[in-house]
Amino acid sequence: MNITTLGNYILPIVVFLIIGVALLKKIPLFDTFIEGAKDGILLGFQVFPCLLGMIFGINILLRSNLISNIFELFSPIFSFFNFPKEILPLALIRPISGNASFAMMIDIFKNYGVDSYLGRIAAVMQGATDTTIYVISLYFGSIGIKNIRYALKAGLFADFITLMISVLLISLIF
Repeated sequence: MNITTLGNYILPIVVFLIIGVALLKKIPLFDTFIEGAKDGILLGFQVFPCLLGMIFGINILLRSNLISNIFELFSPIFSFFNFPKEILPLALIRPISGNASFAMMIDIFKNYGVDSYLGRIAAVMQGATDTTIYVISLYFGSIGIKNIRYALKAGLFADFITLMISVLLISLIF
């Protein structure tokens, strides 16, 4: 049996195990499933406004020239630290959107190569940082937390340090 065949059987086995345990414990399986589905739909409705607002804000940010203006504003600082300007779009978008930053990383791969200096930096950045603003707005907004200042500061600071360390490590290793 190869790994693909095994992978095809894992989910049905888990489902049958859950059904078996529920039957042994005499848990009303269908009623519990319906209750969980209702809770999932309610959670989706609670999260949707936060997600919609985030998507709207990201689209406004990406469609305006604000990003290019930010690049020019911070360009001297990044040049001082030998931070490659080709990585700036990825560095600025990564805390906001995982999908947009992934697309930018793929673009860097296509233009410079996966094993290039910039490709390696992009890969480390993508893997080592988080979508801080997205996570804070979605999760904090969905549970009603309004005071996010410390979480935002700590998250963005951690992202900044991680971005700088990724450039430093790739420069030292390769």
